[in-house]
Amino acid sequence: MGIKTYSPYTPSRRNMSGYDFSEITKSAPEKSLVVSLKKNAGRNNQGKITVRHRGGGSRRKYRIIDFKRNGKNIVGVPATVAAIEYDPNRTANIALLSYANGVKAYILAPAGLKVGQTVMSGADAEPRTGNCLPLSKIPVGSNVHNIELYPGRGGQMVRSAGTAAQLMAKEGKYATLRLPSGEMRMVPIDCCATLGVVGNGEHNLINLGKAGKTRYMGIRPHVRGSVMNPNDHPHGGGEGKAPVGRPGPSTPWGKPALGLKTRKKNKHSNKLIVRRRNGNK
Repeated sequence: MGIKTYSPYTPSRRNMSGYDFSEITKSAPEKSLVVSLKKNAGRNNQGKITVRHRGGGSRRKYRIIDFKRNGKNIVGVPATVAAIEYDPNRTANIALLSYANGVKAYILAPAGLKVGQTVMSGADAEPRTGNCLPLSKIPVGSNVHNIELYPGRGGQMVRSAGTAAQLMAKEGKYATLRLPSGEMRMVPIDCCATLGVVGNGEHNLINLGKAGKTRYMGIRPHVRGSVMNPNDHPHGGGEGKAPVGRPGPSTPWGKPALGLKTRKKNKHSNKLIVRRRNGNK
């Protein structure tokens, strides 16, 4: 989608930008593919806040996205792109597919996908934008998204707007992918992926412009630790603008906030990572 700017007739409008929704062809979602979305305001099943600064926000409904594309009545059946729609639950746009047998489904809309185009899923599909194939059937060097980590589980990687992974090699039971982060990773060659780059690549150019827009998104205000008292936060206290006073930034509970590695050293998938995003093995 294109980006539109606003005249600065208020301070909050200055530098604000938004979508022009030029690619959107249908405003109301498909009723059969929509479910209610329950808000939890950052609370767990005990009612305790586990994620701070969450709550409120505009009402929205969840669009059921077909990340698997492996249903018995879908594989090998051509589908026509009926509409490109906005999805408030993700950065990418979504495409409404109407299959030849009457089934309807949502998928992530790749860049360049137009209304009226035909897409397919399955090992017999052509390797072109919007089609979903096993990695074994995709040419080396292709850009892919919505990639499975385990065959049949559905796409779990590379799903946000403007992202794509590149298929670098195929050898034996594994295919090697270069992810958007720069990490090189092996994935079982039977896993499926969708050809193309995820659409809405201009998403990162949006300037919200005012605090109210984050409130619409369900994000509440948060207070900086440096302006608190020392009994409320490790960064608090001191006269005037005082530094952190520690080797590095800390969480409100005294744990390191930046640079602490949380990945387990013996995680089973370490053997599948060829090169990490920082360039190390």
